[in-house]
Amino acid sequence: MHARIRVGDYLRLSSQRHPDVPCLVFADGTEQTFAETNARVNRLADAMARRGVSKGDKVAIVATDCGGYIELLLACMKLGAVYVPLNNRLADSELLTLLRWAGPSMLFVTSRYLETARALLPRIEGLDILVDFDQDDGPEGYEALLATGEDVEPDVDVRDEDVIGLAFTSGTTGLPKGVLQSQRMIKSLIVNMSIDYEILPDEFRYTASPTFHIAGQGMILMHVWRGFPTLVLPQFDPGEVLRWMKSGRLTGVFLVPTMISSVLERPEAAAGAYPGLRSIIYGGAPISPRLLRQAIETFGCDLINAFGAATEGGLQTVLGSADHRRAMAGDTHLLGSIGKPAFGVELRIVDENGDDVPRGETGEIITRSDAVMNGYLEMPGETARAIRDGWFWGGDLARMDAEGYLYLAGRSKDMIIRGGENIYPIEIETVLSEHPGVAQAAVVGRPDEHWGEVVIAYLTAEREVDLEALHRRCRERLAAYKVPAEFIVVPEMPLNASGKILKRRLRSEPPEAAVRLGAGAGR
Repeated sequence: MHARIRVGDYLRLSSQRHPDVPCLVFADGTEQTFAETNARVNRLADAMARRGVSKGDKVAIVATDCGGYIELLLACMKLGAVYVPLNNRLADSELLTLLRWAGPSMLFVTSRYLETARALLPRIEGLDILVDFDQDDGPEGYEALLATGEDVEPDVDVRDEDVIGLAFTSGTTGLPKGVLQSQRMIKSLIVNMSIDYEILPDEFRYTASPTFHIAGQGMILMHVWRGFPTLVLPQFDPGEVLRWMKSGRLTGVFLVPTMISSVLERPEAAAGAYPGLRSIIYGGAPISPRLLRQAIETFGCDLINAFGAATEGGLQTVLGSADHRRAMAGDTHLLGSIGKPAFGVELRIVDENGDDVPRGETGEIITRSDAVMNGYLEMPGETARAIRDGWFWGGDLARMDAEGYLYLAGRSKDMIIRGGENIYPIEIETVLSEHPGVAQAAVVGRPDEHWGEVVIAYLTAEREVDLEALHRRCRERLAAYKVPAEFIVVPEMPLNASGKILKRRLRSEPPEAAVRLGAGAGR
């Protein structure tokens, strides 16, 4: 028998406590109880085991959200298999690279990605089982797979330091990092969320963060652990989410600021009440105080801000509901804060040498907690730079005021966060630099009221560059959310003494454009 409680046991324990309580609620209102869900997950785990999946084996997923996605995560946890949730918005070439690197033996998809998966399958060594969540019958049918398994609890000894999740932080043209997520990390994240998100026992919540994100996974697993229902929608739809928020049934949602903006833009948002809504948890991207104030005034519920390099470092800071109420009562500066350290998290603000900076001065956020990753897949050097003496260095800069509230001051890395999606400029810069006529390329983020940030590409040219063709090239080579919203050709780049491009100058003092194309990508 396994030595301790596993994350994979949480569903079984909740199904024993209240078997008839809904676990999953779908868009059409149908429900699946905890007992039903546990039985289906056991059958799925048994069916996968019969096909050779065992502890440590990898199972990849390219799908929109669905009940099968959640069941698969839970089945992998019971088996000790490593789930590999891939961003379903990646280009085919990006998916191919990551699948080859991960080396899964099974791939689960929803039907819109089935043809892509069929084309990629022969090009990935060792991957020979493809399952479609949307199919019932046939060799690729999900329900057909379940029918081959028995409702038996797997007995696999999964230790807290065992890796159960592999998440990729970037695409193929930069340097993607495979984040090794342990059972310890997931356990800690679930507990932190439950406490800092002020969760009550009788909740019914929805997370708009897709299940391929750690935020989406963590929220759903926390719901399972606490034993209350999760609303499952295929993808974020502002009208549908607004309908559920007004229904009186839903007690809370997790939204990134872009989604809050999209919901508020609906004409019916300001009309009527939100009788059951207790809280909106937001995070994943910058939010403007104006948008935050509008959300508080419209929805009339508590708001909670969650911040963290969650994929690698878990939840790091939280601005709780009491802080938001205090801000609305007059301490408006708190609307710009990311709060205080999260439960179970030790946090410091340090200089480049790791020495604490004085209060009020800017430094890098470093944290130590049980929710820090094991490291990066096959990247010992990157792991050593990110985790030093147990402290996680994520590259975010901040200052701490006299009361202990933190305020972001930027990122030491040049990562862009657009609508909750992390974008690494080097991926885009590589694609741009390969285009005929482009001499230099520099990609930066620009604040945007809707998306939080949008991608802006600065270029210098050896000769005339067809920006329309460049835009098409980016659409072909990159996921849509990575395509620059604007292409700007400049006479020269601002450089430092070493010849490196000064991106901070491009953000604060952009040079005058010679040619400009506003692509409006992904809007």
